[in-house]
Amino acid sequence: MAYTTIDDPSAHFQTKLYTGNSTNNTAITNDGNSDLQPDFIWAKSRSNTHYHDLRDSTRGVTKRLVSNDSGAEGTKDQSYVSFDSDGFTLGDDTDSGGSALNTINTSSNNYVAWQWKANGGTTTAGGGDDTIATSTHQANTTAGFSIVTYTGEEANKTVKHGLSTALDMLLVKNRDTAKDWRMWFKGFSGTERLQLNDTSAKATTNTSWNGTVPSSSVFSLGDDTNTNTDGDKFVAYCFHSVQGYSKFGSYTGNGNTDGPFVYTGFKPAWVMVKETSGTGQWRMRDNKRSTVNPVGVVLYANGTNAEATEDNVDFLSNGFKVRTSGGENNGNGDTYVYMAFAEHPFVSSQGVPVTAK
Repeated sequence: MAYTTIDDPSAHFQTKLYTGNSTNNTAITNDGNSDLQPDFIWAKSRSNTHYHDLRDSTRGVTKRLVSNDSGAEGTKDQSYVSFDSDGFTLGDDTDSGGSALNTINTSSNNYVAWQWKANGGTTTAGGGDDTIATSTHQANTTAGFSIVTYTGEEANKTVKHGLSTALDMLLVKNRDTAKDWRMWFKGFSGTERLQLNDTSAKATTNTSWNGTVPSSSVFSLGDDTNTNTDGDKFVAYCFHSVQGYSKFGSYTGNGNTDGPFVYTGFKPAWVMVKETSGTGQWRMRDNKRSTVNPVGVVLYANGTNAEATEDNVDFLSNGFKVRTSGGENNGNGDTYVYMAFAEHPFVSSQGVPVTAK
């Protein structure tokens, strides 16, 4: 088996830091080894108390969701102008309604934009084992990522995700109605879920997934209105692990400053961690905001907070090491889930060790 099929992760995922200028048609160019035209952008102010801003090329560049709130999809057509061949172009944000909470291009504010590649905005209608009446997917089968849209029916249904491997993470949001972000994660049963927009622990009684874990072709829906309101539009972000590029898993804390080492098979560029056995923030770290170890600069996916430094973690050549006894990253006996994307694989597709940077 190959060590990795992706020697350059920047062809599929990149983090970009930029400073806002409140000016229309401001081009933000990525700086990875490969050009990346994003299909999913997750942006957040680093320096101010702003909402997160999630957009994708299926719903369209003007359609905004926020990870820290249950609100329905909004239209902000003066925030982004376009998704480009190697980055994106910002508008002047004059449609923010006077609220800095809603901006991604305020002058002198510092921002981060995490970007994933799907299929260039080209979608395919559902089919095969898909039993829901209306769905589309655009899939990057190489990198294990797809964007799915569907119309809810509030009945037991299946939805085609467009990937060829069973999902390790599924994130669903109602676009039309204020409902919670529902997440299924590797190792969960078909009745378990997390919520991205709050700090709650894993729930074990839940009808979101109709008691069924995702297969290699579809994910299942029950009658939960958070994932399947009749007539409402939904978006789902679907991922599975790809050796040397991405990893979705869990670890158990030991309550010690010499915390767990989590093997990923690559040097991480981005990691998000959440406690599942109790309440806790969704902590997001990356190698651009923290360029050396410890990687202590965090944002909360469920919060509007500006970035802070806390609960240190090291990004290593083949995984990450927790170096805090703090309960929200390393409580003794507590369980945590994580999702991680690579800066570079530990070993290349030719079997050559990659020098850690």
